[in-house]
Amino acid sequence: MTPSLIHLAAAPHSAPVTDWAGRIAWVVGLLVFVVFVYWLMRQGWKWRGTLQGDLPELPSAPADAGEARLALSGRYHGSTTAGQWLDRIVARGLGTRSRAELALTDRGLDVVRPGATDFFVPAAALRGARLDKGIAGKVLPEGGLLVVTWEHGGKQIDSGFRSDRAAEHAAWVEAINQLSSTEHTTEHTETEGAR
Repeated sequence: MTPSLIHLAAAPHSAPVTDWAGRIAWVVGLLVFVVFVYWLMRQGWKWRGTLQGDLPELPSAPADAGEARLALSGRYHGSTTAGQWLDRIVARGLGTRSRAELALTDRGLDVVRPGATDFFVPAAALRGARLDKGIAGKVLPEGGLLVVTWEHGGKQIDSGFRSDRAAEHAAWVEAINQLSSTEHTTEHTETEGAR
């Protein structure tokens, strides 16, 4: 045998052994990091809710809301401070995304949310509606989101909805804008008459 063959036969090599302790340590470390980040996000959500604690309770629908002008089935994507599409409002359950059933009557907008807090926007609080493409954490194609602007507790709020049939959005914008302008004209006339 040649010296090189003897050397190879004398020193057999085995396959590298997996370092299970190292791998387990990495997996546990990664899980701890993910849980920590989730906890920080949760604390931020609670902190934002505390800062918005001055928002009054949301009104509920009156017993005699009247006949629905329009009805919509779809999703509620959240609410923000009006004009600031990234300033999410989480107080009073407005930050919870959910399915939604909307009904527009002469008295206002009734928002029924299975698994989340329902709310009612009186016609006098409606400030208008528009088609948009995004609201805090949700971006859709241009015109894919129905944004309703309303006032509550002295604060202007934008709430985003997406119908299961997006073609309905235009009719909703027109009806809400018409109802809100009628309400503001009536309020203005009553105020002038009181003077």
